[in-house]
Amino acid sequence: MSRAFVKEDGPDNAPLPDLPVSPHPNFVTPRGLRALQERLAARREDLARLRARGDRLDTLPERAAERDIRYLEERLRSAIVVDPASQPPDEVAFGARVRVVDEAGREQVFEITGEDEADAAQGRIAPHSPLAQALIGARRGDVVEWRRPAGTLSLEVVGIGYG
Repeated sequence: MSRAFVKEDGPDNAPLPDLPVSPHPNFVTPRGLRALQERLAARREDLARLRARGDRLDTLPERAAERDIRYLEERLRSAIVVDPASQPPDEVAFGARVRVVDEAGREQVFEITGEDEADAAQGRIAPHSPLAQALIGARRGDVVEWRRPAGTLSLEVVGIGYG
């Protein structure tokens, strides 16, 4: 195809809007920092591979990679690394792995991590989430109230660990 028929400077080639960045402080664990660095390196490799394609008529994948790189660079710039080992061992704080028992006797484990490494399926929760807010500052034996849309749930803290 002749380059004469390719739009090079239209809205189809404009940068994608930036991804929203959280207004909360960007606390990260050392593991979370490494994960952000790895994601950034992977997206940079993706972008280099995309730019090396012979057929570059569709620039959307490149623009998406550029947008992701901007986001990850911002998250790394604003990262506040908190080593869980430096936290008080007898109190729930950022980086804690907290074992709780609910009113029905069901036990669950939650880990308070940075937003970018939060993953409900793995029990990792962001520090500004309602559950983390209920747990932060609690000690073993304390009962906290987790206010959820489905109703308030009482949780007893039965274990606190870091690392």
